[in-house]
Amino acid sequence: MKILFLVSRVPYPLEKGDKLRAFNHLKLLSEKHEITLVALNDTELHPDAEQVLSRYCKRLHILDISFTVRVLSLISAAFNGKPFSTGYFYNKIAQDIIDDIIDEVHPAHIFCQLTRVTEYVKCRNDITKTLDYQDAFAKGMEKRIKKEPFYLRWLFNMEYKRLAKYEAEVFDLFENKIIISNQDRENIAHQNKGNIVVVPNGVDLDFFQPRQAAKKYDLLFTGNMAYPPNIESVVFLVNEVLPLLLKVKPDLKLLIAGANPVKRVIALESNNVEVSGWVDDMRESYAATKLFIAPMQISIGLQNKLLEAMAMKVLCITSELANNALGGTHNENIVVCKQPMEYVTAIINLLDNSAEAERLAKAGHEFVKQNFGWQKMTEPLIKLIEK
Repeated sequence: MKILFLVSRVPYPLEKGDKLRAFNHLKLLSEKHEITLVALNDTELHPDAEQVLSRYCKRLHILDISFTVRVLSLISAAFNGKPFSTGYFYNKIAQDIIDDIIDEVHPAHIFCQLTRVTEYVKCRNDITKTLDYQDAFAKGMEKRIKKEPFYLRWLFNMEYKRLAKYEAEVFDLFENKIIISNQDRENIAHQNKGNIVVVPNGVDLDFFQPRQAAKKYDLLFTGNMAYPPNIESVVFLVNEVLPLLLKVKPDLKLLIAGANPVKRVIALESNNVEVSGWVDDMRESYAATKLFIAPMQISIGLQNKLLEAMAMKVLCITSELANNALGGTHNENIVVCKQPMEYVTAIINLLDNSAEAERLAKAGHEFVKQNFGWQKMTEPLIKLIEK
């Protein structure tokens, strides 16, 4: 089957969750189907991107969006009522190119990752379509409102309302809908949201395997450090949890590893906190820590960082919000906390009790192995498209 695979970012390198998800979906779909990848691009292209993606795509089209076009698109969105995130990625030039690609390729199916690209194909009633909501972005935007400076809250509130409306509007324009977790599905504002198929993220179990290494750090947090939920999590960790920890363990070391750390994150560096920035091989960071911590405060979706750490047999401590999507069991294969003092108590107990930490880490490893391989996670999507 010919599948047109439409994404808002070039899915390589895999430093962001949407890229990781798109890459693995197109990789597995390409085993039986002919993929035409159309990727919008608003940044400098990685030198290996085209070579890597061409392994899985019959045709590859990368549509660069200039700064001027992006600004004009945002201005247009301000007046047409569309979400700014949708307006940012939509323009008439790209629309014409995508229309030409569809007319040339004649795909039997169109796959859209994220609602922000649905404008390009929502009127193609002659072709069966699948929409990957991925996360409940409107709900995530709503959670961010109170975290933003007071003078910007009106803007985030506007975007939240527009996103919620748009997520519901595009629902009926796609035959198939998928999303990353039950928690996210419940936050889509459509009366038939129960028809959305849950397709969780997976983890590459061949790549992320347990390894022995010297433990340079007591705690590790990873992720794209320009992404607001990650920023809020490390700020909470360093400002609310760490001061209490250091009263008991003054030599404790925390590593914050991940691409694009913003000034707010860099400012967290101290004798006890290292901010590494981009890491060529994240497995080295996982292997070098005793505990992995993801105290997500405004999380949506399923945290890839938890899957990767658990796959490498690193014990994970996380928030109730993040674990809702993961489905781990507290004190059986993961540790779930709410308040700062709960994190402090759990961390101290586990650092002082290596046998208990090893038990939980082993159970977490088995939990991920049994439930979160990419092949298994992607099967519902493949069945939907082939149906």
